Amino acid sequence: MTSLPGRPVQGLLSLRKGRPRFLQGRRRVLATSVHEAGIIYRVSMLILNKTAGVFFKPSKRKLYDFLRSFNFHPGKVFLHKLVLGIETSCDDTAAAVVDETGNVLGEAIHSQTEVHLKTGGIIPPVAQQLHRENIQRIVQEALSLSKVSPSELSAIATTIKPGLALSLGVGLSFSLQLVDQFKKPFIPIHHMEAHALTIRLTNKVEFPFLVLLISGGHCLLALVRGVSDFLLLGKSLDIAPGDMLDKVARRLSLIKHPECSTMSGGKAIEHLAKQGNKLHFDFKPPMQRAKNCDFSFSGLQHVIDKTIMQKEIEEGIEKGQILSSAADIAAAVQHTIACHIAKRTHRAILFCKQRNLLSQSNAVLVVSGGVASNLYIRKALEIITDATQCTLLCPPPRLCTDNGVMIAWNGVERLRAGLGILYDTEGIRYEPKCPLGVDISKEVGDAAIKVPRLKMKI
Repeated sequence: MTSLPGRPVQGLLSLRKGRPRFLQGRRRVLATSVHEAGIIYRVSMLILNKTAGVFFKPSKRKLYDFLRSFNFHPGKVFLHKLVLGIETSCDDTAAAVVDETGNVLGEAIHSQTEVHLKTGGIIPPVAQQLHRENIQRIVQEALSLSKVSPSELSAIATTIKPGLALSLGVGLSFSLQLVDQFKKPFIPIHHMEAHALTIRLTNKVEFPFLVLLISGGHCLLALVRGVSDFLLLGKSLDIAPGDMLDKVARRLSLIKHPECSTMSGGKAIEHLAKQGNKLHFDFKPPMQRAKNCDFSFSGLQHVIDKTIMQKEIEEGIEKGQILSSAADIAAAVQHTIACHIAKRTHRAILFCKQRNLLSQSNAVLVVSGGVASNLYIRKALEIITDATQCTLLCPPPRLCTDNGVMIAWNGVERLRAGLGILYDTEGIRYEPKCPLGVDISKEVGDAAIKVPRLKMKI
């Protein structure tokens, strides 16, 4: 076969009697023409569609357009490692291709928010079905935008823990079939680790640093000493802050509010709080006497539910109608949550500095997760970092919520460090519940650090 300058195709196929045959070894061949490039792409996409359980035969026009989008230019060679990240831990189907320098080559996401807003919360079997319907399209879209074929990937990274069991299962099953078909290494990803390391994609942050992860399903404080080296300082003992905000929004029936009808619960609370007076309701932050870094939100939610019920009686309205004081309640709830999170974080910073786990002068606090996009909570945390001479860093809002980029980047970090790269996926399972790192929260509680009172003027 005459070789022309072209893009190397690693271990994908050879041509025998005009028919493609997959190579099991590491032999490299060159795409000698656009025709061969077309064969390579068609075989790759056929496998992607077979993986999703759907076969299709692209038209010549569609194939031509797709080949053009892939830019099969002579001499084009990817010099960096490429990782495909797949995320299905909750209600977002996401995928992205990221290279080892941090360039996001392509990403795609399908959000289920609109569906779950109508049902008043995430119903796991519904989330599972929506993942199944969209995962093949999302992965294919991410690869198409990146102009990378599956054969050129260095590895496939996928969230396998923690999360909704039915959702995790869809991503893992799809990924393992891709891994098997394309003979790629597999990198299982811890969802919280991915959130914690995202900041290293967007900013130059060295280890160690403190991370606060706050979302709809998680709330924790951890010291990040390395790619997979975490010390857990504290976590929520019950529900997560995002979950609480969603429940309060539903109890206030904010989906019926003309300004909030298309917003998630947390976004609706943040939006409405701007119009309210936080001083009209006096909700006490939880766990004020506990000198540790753990969180609690269920007790506060119970108090808020009772308050809403009482106001409904006072205003003479039925459950499901919007209270005239809804904005004031939203403002008071947001402020109380912000103060609770800020105080626990303040103690974590003091503990780490006391034990010389963080630098005394240029320590970094990273805040990530869906709730990290709440600007009011960020301002509360800025008060803490200013008082403790720390730098507060947050990924951009689109990378705070679940996404494929953070999974791919976590894969890149592990690939570079040589950690958790599997060449044999036999026995790999998803884990709906899984702690992060080594739990030293008891040691934090035993230290009983008293936190100085700060004025939370936000």
